[in-house]
Amino acid sequence: QVQLVESGGGLVQPGGSVRLSCVASGFAFSSYYMNWFRQAPGKERELVATISATADSAGYTESVKGRFTITRDNGKNTVYLQMNSLKPEDTAVYYCNSREYWGQGTQVTVSS
Repeated sequence: QVQLVESGGGLVQPGGSVRLSCVASGFAFSSYYMNWFRQAPGKERELVATISATADSAGYTESVKGRFTITRDNGKNTVYLQMNSLKPEDTAVYYCNSREYWGQGTQVTVSS
C-alpha cells in the first residue's frame, strides 16, 4: 500500500533552518509530482511547494518564495523541503502529499 512518512520537524528559533524529509513507498514515486502542504491551528491546509516528477520544475506559495526549497531524490523515493529564515508564522503541521495520499504530518514550531 502507499505510504508517505515525514520526518525532520521540531522546535526552531526564528531565523533558523530545518529540513523535512518524506519517504514514499507503494507506488512509482518517480512518475508523480510531489507536494508539501501545511496546516496551522485554526487555518485551512495550504499548498506550500510542489515539484515535478523529474524535478525540472518547482513552485511555491508566495509567502515562502526565496526561503523554502523543494527537492527530490528519485533513487531514494524521497522528497525534501529545506526551510530557511523561518518565521513564527511558518509554525504548522507539514504534510507530504501525492495525489490522494497523505503522510501523517510533522510539526514545525518556530519560536524563541
